[in-house]
Amino acid sequence: MTTTEIKTNDRTTTPATTVRSNSSPGRLDFAKSAPKVFRAVIGLDAAARAGLDPTLVELVQIRASHLNRCAYCLHMHTTDARKAGESEERLHMVAVWHEADHFFTEREQAALALTDAVTRIGDAGVPDEVYDRAAAYFDEEELAHLLALILTINTWNRIALSTAKRAGTDER
Repeated sequence: MTTTEIKTNDRTTTPATTVRSNSSPGRLDFAKSAPKVFRAVIGLDAAARAGLDPTLVELVQIRASHLNRCAYCLHMHTTDARKAGESEERLHMVAVWHEADHFFTEREQAALALTDAVTRIGDAGVPDEVYDRAAAYFDEEELAHLLALILTINTWNRIALSTAKRAGTDER
């Protein structure tokens, strides 16, 4: 592994580490090493999606993957979104949705704002105005599923990043 410096927030630098590829020794295959846990996360993922619009699901997963810098999941979910008919234009705007909010419905914006807050929960928690905005567009069951979806994609991002999964190597 090599360490380099990268800029963050245009002011500070933090060490960045180049990770090994999936085929490099040293990183485990999570699904094979912890199959019950892996199946449990798959079950949570499936349960979280139930009743949510598939387009919204992909937008949330793409946004969290952007924030977590998970190329593996970002590639997977943009591919899935394209297969589901999502436009390239909207896919490109997810990363900057605050500045390009006119590309997304009010409901999608509320879900993306909640995704931002939950994914970055250590920064400021989930502000009441973000939660209330989401609660205005989602009934209690939908909101619970949306929260579960956000928690699940954050878990998947952490699994993929921790095990050095490479973008484009999934079997989809």
